[in-house]
Amino acid sequence: MRGLLFSFLLLCGTAAARAAPIVFQDTLAQRTIACTACHGHEGRAGPDGYYPRIAGKPAGYLYNQLLNFREGRRHYGLMAGLLETLSDSYLDEIAHYFSAIDVPYPPPQPANVPAAVLERGRTLTHQGDADRRLPACAACHGTALTGVAPNIPGLLGLPRDYLNAQLGAWRTGQRRSVAPDCMAEVVRRLSPDDLSAVTAFLSSEALPANTHPVSAEPVAPAPNRRKGRKAAPAPTPAPAAPPLRCGVLLPPGAGSAR
Repeated sequence: MRGLLFSFLLLCGTAAARAAPIVFQDTLAQRTIACTACHGHEGRAGPDGYYPRIAGKPAGYLYNQLLNFREGRRHYGLMAGLLETLSDSYLDEIAHYFSAIDVPYPPPQPANVPAAVLERGRTLTHQGDADRRLPACAACHGTALTGVAPNIPGLLGLPRDYLNAQLGAWRTGQRRSVAPDCMAEVVRRLSPDDLSAVTAFLSSEALPANTHPVSAEPVAPAPNRRKGRKAAPAPTPAPAAPPLRCGVLLPPGAGSAR
């Protein structure tokens, strides 16, 4: 009797399952399951430190990295395979989806390095080294190191192993960008010890209360000239600053050198 009852219930359950198929809602959350399978729920980062956080990153940065993987400037077979058939517009849609996700960061892990190493990393990050023509990381990534929208990512909240791997890839040419490849140029100026100091500092630094990337300074529009009035005299131009390429100050006249 019990066997017959079990069989009857099983048949009823099977019929109910056939009558009510699972509905796929076709949301971006469902379509990006292949992303969050590695990068963590909502793009918060994978548990092993290898797959970085993508939630809340600037949309332009995420879009450019998707392009870089698809077009071979960054190398990871799984990413390339996932992206090779996707259009530019779809990549842009994915980038904006993850950029809009606002979830808190976990606390940073303490760095197991001497205090002098952390201080060297702090100095290079916030001040650079003019004698060696090294710009500060903050010069491009923002004074709070949370990134600058739309294209420059934040540097905090990332595991040290991931930072070491990415900076090492810039040094060796395994990771590239479109010209001018600023990161490659700057990272190659870092000694191995300095690179290690920078990643130790960044990975252990607490995040600010506002973790969002700042907006790039907008270009002020030209003032409207009203009909019948003379235009105001043009301001005296300020002395030309030394050319800046990839965050590195160059001597006058060297701005076009490559």
